[in-house]
Amino acid sequence: MADMEVMDMVTSRRYTRPNFNLLLLTILQLGLNLHTVEGVWPLPQTFTSSTERYPLSPQAFYFGYGSQSAAQQGCSVLDAAFKRYFSLIFPDYLSASYVLQFNEGKPFTLEICVERDDCDSYPNEDSSERYNLSVSAGQASLNAETVWGAVRGLETFSQLVYQDDFGSYFVNKTEIEDFPRFQFRGILLDTSRHYLPVQAILKTLDAMAYSKFNVFHWHIVDDPSFPYQSRTFPDLSSKGAFHPMTHIYTQSDVKRVISHARLRGIRVLPEFDSPGHTKSWGKGQSDLLTPCYKAGTPSGTFGPVNPTLPSTYKFMASLFQEVSSVFPDSYIHLGGDEVDFTCWRSNPDVRAFMQKMGFGGDFTKLEAFYMESIMNITSALNKTSIVWQDVFDYHERVLMSRRSW
Repeated sequence: MADMEVMDMVTSRRYTRPNFNLLLLTILQLGLNLHTVEGVWPLPQTFTSSTERYPLSPQAFYFGYGSQSAAQQGCSVLDAAFKRYFSLIFPDYLSASYVLQFNEGKPFTLEICVERDDCDSYPNEDSSERYNLSVSAGQASLNAETVWGAVRGLETFSQLVYQDDFGSYFVNKTEIEDFPRFQFRGILLDTSRHYLPVQAILKTLDAMAYSKFNVFHWHIVDDPSFPYQSRTFPDLSSKGAFHPMTHIYTQSDVKRVISHARLRGIRVLPEFDSPGHTKSWGKGQSDLLTPCYKAGTPSGTFGPVNPTLPSTYKFMASLFQEVSSVFPDSYIHLGGDEVDFTCWRSNPDVRAFMQKMGFGGDFTKLEAFYMESIMNITSALNKTSIVWQDVFDYHERVLMSRRSW
């Protein structure tokens, strides 16, 4: 009898252990699921996330336009963004194991509503990027003043989605109100000193969009090379690029970069720096650079752009007319930095011009004359000029409508 009681106790304890372990596992799973999402970058202005979460399935996930949205289906910016962000939200959707795992799922709709239909425009310095994002059971609503704000909100939503250890997708209940702290958030690429293939530039634009950057400052030409292929002056790249075929940016390449940037709410700001940083220009445009002298005779070397010749400004007017038509942004960077006056000082024609203009021996006044002339050219093309700080450090006469870097 005693042996039977012992057996019953052992049997009973053997059967209770699995129940205890199951309870412990359930508690641990619940604890792992109770977390909020804090990895949104940059941090929104106001951000509230709860532990309540909702499962997402790519086969039951939809983007949609709100009935009151000024933009509707056919909006180039948002239609492209929907396709792009679907792949970012569900990166392994096409894998066989994932498809088998998510044959069923509750529908979830992300509805976008924008106040202005600016689908065919380009982002500019005044574009609003403000948005509100609300995530709840089965739906999320994204409201913005412009499509550019909506694109920023889509990026934020993609950062809210996460996977658990089993590969399932979730998003937490979230409320966000956001707008950029800084209106200008840019990255500069110098493609003259180090040529970058177009694909590398496009990847950079993608990375900028992930961090909500909005200005691509394209320092496209400089001393080492002139990779921009000009329609008006083809010799600039054929003679000034590292290679006339493989290390250039054709008109098609430039359009591709601008289009790629536009769909991500990124402005493309070109920089054509002068009068310094122009050695590569002189290879394809004769009489543009200043001949340098040594001991009263030409040394065979050349310095900055020659600011004394009418042909210089005729050339610049034609070049910037083309540049203004290719790059839609209202701003253009004219450089003006790090001008070495040594060559100008050595040239007797330059010195004679300075005396004629009343500049004396002050070469900063000569550069001021040049920069004002170039700014007048771009102003006539309805472009706002940007220059480097050097221009202001020389106390040059720059109108208040110009901006400095």
